[in-house]
Parts: sequence; structure tokens; C-alpha cells
Amino acid sequence: MGDRTGISWTNATWNPVRGCSRVSEGCRNCYAERVAWRHEHRFVEVSIDSARTTTQTVAGPYQGLVRRGPTGPVWTGEVRFIEEALALPLRWRKPRRIFVNSMSDIFHEKVPDEWVLRIYQTMGAAHHHIYQILTKRPERMAGVLERITPILRAEGRSDPATWGHVHLGVSVEDQATAEARIPLLLRTPAALRFVSYEPALGPVDFSRWFLCAGKVGPCSHHRPSWFIIGGESGPNARPCDLAWIRSAIAQCRAAGVACFVKQLGACPTGEWGKYEPIPLIRETATCGWVHALRDRAGADPEEWPEDLRIQEWPQ
Repeated sequence: MGDRTGISWTNATWNPVRGCSRVSEGCRNCYAERVAWRHEHRFVEVSIDSARTTTQTVAGPYQGLVRRGPTGPVWTGEVRFIEEALALPLRWRKPRRIFVNSMSDIFHEKVPDEWVLRIYQTMGAAHHHIYQILTKRPERMAGVLERITPILRAEGRSDPATWGHVHLGVSVEDQATAEARIPLLLRTPAALRFVSYEPALGPVDFSRWFLCAGKVGPCSHHRPSWFIIGGESGPNARPCDLAWIRSAIAQCRAAGVACFVKQLGACPTGEWGKYEPIPLIRETATCGWVHALRDRAGADPEEWPEDLRIQEWPQ
């Protein structure tokens, strides 16, 4: 957590809540579980006497939130509110794009309304930043926001649905999760809505969410304003066909929606580019034959086909 991050579509991460649990196939190789596992314990040097020291293991910030599973780290399902992290955006004077709860889900079923309210109070006070809230639980999102809105209004704040600096998004990985989550996102009042199609695990037809009800053509309201696109990275990453990324880009282009290609993933497959040198092919244990890229996450645009080098921001 902090004002530096390797996530290319944001400037900082802010985690007033820690801990989560898996909800779909997109969670199987969760990067946050691996990060939490690395920080579950800390090792500190303790002096024995003036000439000797020893190393002791002490509880880290994610102690008890993650455990070792059969194929790697997995969340325990416990979540915690981190009081000392709550005011962090207030101390950041320079405006930033802030990914809220990169190590959790603000709308997790164990996160009470009070925690969400306090997070919104901080976002309302530090409104010089842009906050990016991404969830896999949009079924909870609308209800929680509806319940905390009267409290925020009573404090003299405007309706949070009109806060242009708070962007709401859902994460999808295939057609089924898109159909389950995007309609709930579009029914949730927000100044800007976005979709993270990462990890892309299959092709998705997004076109229905770019159409106005009863009309054919682009909409200006109640549709996603931004798409993030990326293949899976990390250990045991699954293949990402470049045709899926190209299809999502084409759908955004046709609708006039900004899109941001974050990475091709660790296992990019499919047609590379008609007029560009094809990179070496390597065989992997989990993905078979894939394009061999120097960047392990496929996150360096200089290595991509030119037509995929698209990193746009919503207006």
C-alpha cells in the first residue's frame, strides 16, 4: 500500500480493509493472496547481548488473513479494518489516481456498512484525488451505497453518486461473469463506471452494454465509460488469446469508449500481427506453446503488436 505501485492504470493503492475470499475462476491465481502470504510474517533482528543478535519471526500485517492451500496461498475469508490507513489520502497532497482496496473488496460480504461509510467520508474530504473502486460483488454495492447515502447527505455532503472523483467498476473474466456483474454495475448510480476484463479467460461480447434500451447505437448514459483489459500473470497463469483482447478493443472503438490494455499476461497465444515479426515461441507446463516475452507479465507495450498498444483514460 502506498503512493507507488506497479499497476499501470493507477498511481497509488489504498487499503483501509485487508483480507478477502474467492468468488469465481478469476480469483484462482489471485495476485493479492501471494502478496499477503509474503507479508504474513516479518523477520526482525533481536540483540542477545552486545556481541550477538538473532532473527525472530513476528506477526506481519496479513497474519491470519491467508493460509497455505494445496496449490498456493489462499484467503481465509477474514477481513479487517485498518484504522491507521484510513486517513492516508488526506496526507497525500499531490492528486493521484488511487486504487481502493487492491488487497480486498470494499463490498465483501463481511465488510459492514460502517466501514464503507468511513471510507466514503475520507474520499469526500480528500476530493482532490480520483478513487477507483473495483469489485467482484456488485450485488452488494448498490444496497450498501443506498444505505450510507442519507448519512452522507445529513453531514452536508452531496449525493455520492454525483462525485466525479469516485469511479465504480466490476471485474469480469468471461461471458458468464460479465452477464452477472455488468448489469448490476450499470444499475448502480455513479458518475463514472468501468469494467476490468482481467484476467481475460475467454471471449466476451460486451456490445449489449453499449446499446441504449430499445435503440440501436451508442449510449451516452448508463454504460461503462472505460475498459481495462489484461491477460493472467503469475504462477500457473492460464492462456490469453490475443483475439479476445482485439475483440474487446474493437467493441470499445465501435462504441467510442476508452480502453486501457494493461498486459498480455504470462501466456499470450494466437495470431501476433500481420506485418510484424513474430516473437519466439516457448512451451510452458501450464499453457502449452505461447509467445515468449521478456516481461513475465507481458506488461511491456514495446513488446506487443502495434494494434494492441492502447492505453486510454476515461474523460
